[in-house]
Order: sequence, then structure tokens, then C-alpha cells
Amino acid sequence: MLNADIISAIEDFAPASLQESWDNTDVQVGSLRAECTGVLLCVDVTPAVVDEARQRGCSLIISHHPLIFRGLKRISGNTPVEEAVIRAISYGITVYSCHTAVDSTCGGISYRMADMLGAKPVRVLSPLKDRRVKVSAVVSQSVADTALAVFSEIAGDRQCFVSPCNGVNFHTDADDPFGSTTSNLAPALRIEATVSVDSSASLRQKLSESVGDAMLAFDLLPAVDTDSSLGLGIYALLDTPLSGRELVERVKSAFGSPVARCTALPDDDIPIRRIALCGGSGSEFISAALRAGAQAFITSDTRYHDFVDYQNEILIIDIGHFESESCAKEIFYKVIREKFPNFACYYSEIEENPIKYI
Repeated sequence: MLNADIISAIEDFAPASLQESWDNTDVQVGSLRAECTGVLLCVDVTPAVVDEARQRGCSLIISHHPLIFRGLKRISGNTPVEEAVIRAISYGITVYSCHTAVDSTCGGISYRMADMLGAKPVRVLSPLKDRRVKVSAVVSQSVADTALAVFSEIAGDRQCFVSPCNGVNFHTDADDPFGSTTSNLAPALRIEATVSVDSSASLRQKLSESVGDAMLAFDLLPAVDTDSSLGLGIYALLDTPLSGRELVERVKSAFGSPVARCTALPDDDIPIRRIALCGGSGSEFISAALRAGAQAFITSDTRYHDFVDYQNEILIIDIGHFESESCAKEIFYKVIREKFPNFACYYSEIEENPIKYI
């Protein structure tokens, strides 16, 4: 089995096209074509985690946070990121990170958070928009396999749609370039797929390089995002109404957070059932949570002034960033095990929250 097989399973669940424009969901170090001997799952890739992967015989690390995020001007081992990169390359370990793509996919981080609290998702707080385009290419029958391979490489096998059609080949007399033209109908295939805006340019270039003049037509159309289950944060309903204090205690217990920063708790006789959740730094969606009708919002990294501005409007329950996103490892594990039930897949045992509560 190759690293590409494991990563393909992850991207079938959380396509890289769903990531935010500033993100770096992708292979960070290593090769898709390398043989995969095992997978280690983590939130952050550190030098110690790379060592752990080597000791466990894992040739692939899948993390939530990108190992390479701000960019590297040098790789000298002077920072933990540089050292992790050096060790991964030295050990022949591939690192793949799936960040905001798994935040935005249906069944991703916020959905898992709701499940951990016993809440049923209702809708996404910030649905994805204008991220995808519909690509349509007409190619000669003779290059159909080559063209489909290019489409599949970028869009994925399951995302490509093929239908027969008649292509039009125009011929002009070479001795009279301004003379009349004739046309012949020839068997052709139309291949269609929906891809990210960024991927569409790469697809066209690779297709042109691969089939040349055998590409008879190429069109881009806006893709209407009809799947409202894709996006950041969700609005959900608790299975049983809770008081504010009970909800805070359930959140702390579910996410293993010893403390929670909160706005003032509502009176105990006010039941809370409508909640909103966003893993990671989600304070920008507090207003969206209010518009959805949420009584409480669970997230992390909330700013002081957000507590000031919204203290009388919604119960903010702020847990640690690590605690809110640690469930990414469980999501990756489930995706891999469902497709490859007997493959070696491990949670990092040495990873811990870098923030200590004293």
C-alpha cells in the first residue's frame, strides 16, 4: 500500500479544495509514491512525534495542524519545525496535514464536537461559497484514457463524469487559409468534474500538455454550492436541555479541559438546548451563532473584547485550542479504518497539550 492510498481516503472525506485560502492542507514532506508501513496520527508534528513514528515503524504521519505553515526560508534545525522537517526527511517519513479541510467537511471537527456533547447538528454557521468551478472538456475518443487520468489526478475518480458526444474538427485548405472551412463530426467524450478554483488552472494546463489538439473544447462554469453541510462551525440541538453550569461541566468533561473561560452563567432555571460549536479559533463566528439562535457557543481562543461585547447576549464557553481539535485524530482514525480495517494506524502517545494549567 502506498502513502497515496491512505491520503486518498482522507481526501475523499475532506477534499483539499475545502480548505481556507490561507491554509496549507497537503503533503508537507515526503512522497505519495512511497510504500506505507503504518500511520501515526497527531494534532501537531514535533521532532518528538517524528521520532515516535520512526520507533513505531510508521512511514506516514497525518496531522491536523500543518507542519509547514508560515513558510521556511532555511532548513537548519534551529526551530522545532525545521528540526521536524530534517528528521522526517532523514527517516524517510512522509507528513500530510489536513487542517481547515476537515474543519469544513460534513462530519468534520465541529460535527464531532457536537457528537461528543450529545447534540444533533442542524446547519453550518458559515457555509462555503465560491470555492469551486465546474470544468467541462471535450476530447477525441483516441485520448480518452489519458484525459480521464488527468481529471482523476486532480478531481478524484469518484468526482469525474463521462458522457459520449460528437466533437467537431475544422479543416481549412492549407493553400487558402482564408477560404471556406469544412467540419467533420468525430466520436468524442465529454469529461466533467467540480474542482477548486485554484485546481482548475492546473487541470487545464495538464490536459493541454497531455492531449494537445485532441482537446476540442474546455469550459469553466461557476458551481453553485448546494451542500449546506460544508463550512465552518455548526448550530446544533442538545439531546437534553441543560443549565448553564451543567453545560460547562459537560463541555469540560467531554473535551478533557480542566478549565473553561466563560461569560456569566445564566440562571439555573433557564434551560439551554440551542448551541453552536467551532473547533479551533472560532470567535469570528459568535455573531453567526447569535443569528442562528444559539444560547451558547463553544470554541477556543476567544478574545477579551469578544467577552466584553457579547457577555449579555450568549454564553461563551472557551476551552483550549488543543482540546477543541484533538478529536481530529479520531476522525482520521475512523476514515482510515473504515477503508483499510487491518492497516496499522496509531494515535501519538507522546503528544500532549503544550499549554499547561497551573
